[in-house]
Amino acid sequence: MGRNIKKGDLVQIISGPSQDRGGDRGKQGRVIEVLSEKNRVIVEGVNYVTKHVKVGQSQRGTKTGGIETHEAPIHISNVALVDPKTKTPTRVGFREETVEKDGVKKTVRVRYAKKSGEVI
Repeated sequence: MGRNIKKGDLVQIISGPSQDRGGDRGKQGRVIEVLSEKNRVIVEGVNYVTKHVKVGQSQRGTKTGGIETHEAPIHISNVALVDPKTKTPTRVGFREETVEKDGVKKTVRVRYAKKSGEVI
């Protein structure tokens, strides 16, 4: 299901509360990780949650713990890939293209933005 979006892609949040209501809709960010078995992605700078970590000690003796904020996973249906040409969210298609490398022709499947036709 989630093969349209990969790690490192620029995506935009397309659902949830808008930014003027304190949400993340409309924000763009890079995909840090894809959790394919749960159909979720972690996007840089989006869906921040506060986590309370119990105070402990690392092996060097430094204190760990306190209140940390980090990104939480968001469902893959709530993000859309950003078109590199128009910088707007777009749908993704696949097409086969012939690539020549070292004199050998090879047919490969590539992702492309449906709005502009640009290969992603």
